[in-house]
Amino acid sequence: MDLTFPGAAPAQTAPVEAGLHGRVLDHLGTAICGGELAPGAVLNIDDLVDRYAVSRSVIREVLRVLASMGFIETRRRVGVMIRPAGDWNVFDPQVIRWRLASAGRIAQLRSITELRTAVEPHAAWLAARRVDHDQASDLVGLAAKMWAAGKAGDEERFLSLDIEFHRRVLRASGNEMFVKLQDLVAEVLTGRHHYHLMPHHPHEQALQLHADVAQSIQRGDGDAARRAMVQIMEHAFDEMAAIWERERSGGPAVAGPAAG
Repeated sequence: MDLTFPGAAPAQTAPVEAGLHGRVLDHLGTAICGGELAPGAVLNIDDLVDRYAVSRSVIREVLRVLASMGFIETRRRVGVMIRPAGDWNVFDPQVIRWRLASAGRIAQLRSITELRTAVEPHAAWLAARRVDHDQASDLVGLAAKMWAAGKAGDEERFLSLDIEFHRRVLRASGNEMFVKLQDLVAEVLTGRHHYHLMPHHPHEQALQLHADVAQSIQRGDGDAARRAMVQIMEHAFDEMAAIWERERSGGPAVAGPAAG
């Protein structure tokens, strides 16, 4: 449901106000994702103005954005109410970022990993059928750069290359709906890195599998590309499963040996 307020702020705001907007939006978004603001809770605009020491126009714009994500709705004689998680736009990269920053981090990692396991192997299969020569060569070169960065322990560069590798496979699939998932993949890979859920040195097998995907796509061997991508996803899923198990048992959520 769209949420509008009388006298809402114009689309273009001053830099200071825009910064305040981002701060309040991040705080409320993370609080909702983490359950601090539970479904059914009512937000009062005046209370939010006082709490965050910002103008009503900033609060109205924040609420407008939260409403567009399915987080809140306005009910007559009730006010602005938090909606249940089933109503959220869980494909919004910012929602993913907030969930990764909240107590719901493990659930978010699990759901995205399951989605990737369903989509990326078929994207690799399609890419082998549709990619052009230059795109395939670039993908092979990218896998080689990933290998070098992984072996060198250059985490920042490896993360950047890993994100770009999976972006390119999704793009090369030629399926516009698969392509739209690239930002979700980038968010979860970035989140795993940020929260120290990625290894310092990816296993050689994981690096080899990325090379296998690229080379299979270059050869036009869709079945081999799909098999290699399935193995990448299985490694990632096994790694996440180990983290979920440690989380349930109260142990430290440290990274396993997978990549991608």
